[in-house]
Amino acid sequence: MVICPPFTDLAAAVAAAQGTRIHIGAQNIGWAKEGAFTGEISGPMIVAAGATYAIVGHSERRQYFAETDETVLKRTQAALEFGLTPIVCVGERLEEFEGGNTEAVLVRQFQQGIAGLSEPQFARIAIAYEPVWAIGTGRPPRRRSRPPRIARSAPRCGPSSAKRRAMPSAFCTAAASSPTTPGR
Repeated sequence: MVICPPFTDLAAAVAAAQGTRIHIGAQNIGWAKEGAFTGEISGPMIVAAGATYAIVGHSERRQYFAETDETVLKRTQAALEFGLTPIVCVGERLEEFEGGNTEAVLVRQFQQGIAGLSEPQFARIAIAYEPVWAIGTGRPPRRRSRPPRIARSAPRCGPSSAKRRAMPSAFCTAAASSPTTPGR
């Protein structure tokens, strides 16, 4: 289990979780180690607080802070550089879901984002399917409305065990057709 409290509570959460199987993560990570990035929390700062995970590309970051697939890749690479496990969030907005575009969105998020990782890097990330329309809207995904094959096909795709472990079906489609996919 991973709990990701606000940055100001990371050290206290790490202390409270000591001796348990609970891991602590940051809610975001800046892509630069240092520099003029006011308000960003760098990897070294997160590590110094004792956290071991970082959320990347959360729907609220994408929606309200203009996070892009490209910046998700940069943040993911930063987390990996500093020994953190990135939890990479993917998912579609309500209009994309209602328009039947879930798979296309996931493919785009893979191809323009985390497809840029090497195979060893990809093996170190966690992917969280987080449809934007189901977060804070009171509209949780119902069993029949979930994208098909997201969970059940993940173990059967990709050229490597790392990909088979982590990739939803839409990512499998993207990986199979992408010349930049690690392990191809």
